[in-house]
Amino acid sequence: MYSTQISHHVNAPRSDVYRALLDADAIAQWRVPAGMSSQVHEFDAREGGSFRVSLTYDAPTGTGKTAQHTDTYHGHFVKLVPDEQVVEVFDFETEDPGLRGEMTMTTTLTDADGGTDIRIVHEQIPDTVPPADNEMGTRMALENLAKLVETR
Repeated sequence: MYSTQISHHVNAPRSDVYRALLDADAIAQWRVPAGMSSQVHEFDAREGGSFRVSLTYDAPTGTGKTAQHTDTYHGHFVKLVPDEQVVEVFDFETEDPGLRGEMTMTTTLTDADGGTDIRIVHEQIPDTVPPADNEMGTRMALENLAKLVETR
């Protein structure tokens, strides 16, 4: 297991970014890498609230962790600090023992240069998930988030 940390700056206030972290419709738009689409099945944005999301490859050549072309994960919100931090614990829905196990994602927001610095720390990522894939997917998602909150 390993950890990654990715940071990104957006030209939007922390309150707008925080709202996008906890809105199911926004999650479906931004928390998805290029070449995939997202479906939010369940999303209860409160401490202890649960969520379940599927990411499906647009191309039939993409290999999913849950089904042939789909990655589904579920989890819950551990900590919510308004306009500052979201801590989530989640797990892939898979038969592959190398991909099982709870991962923690901590998103921290800070004021910077008239906007918001976003830092995402993933912890306990299974070794079978290539670090470059995790980092690239996170960067793509953060770019989507920036597009979403900077146009509001």
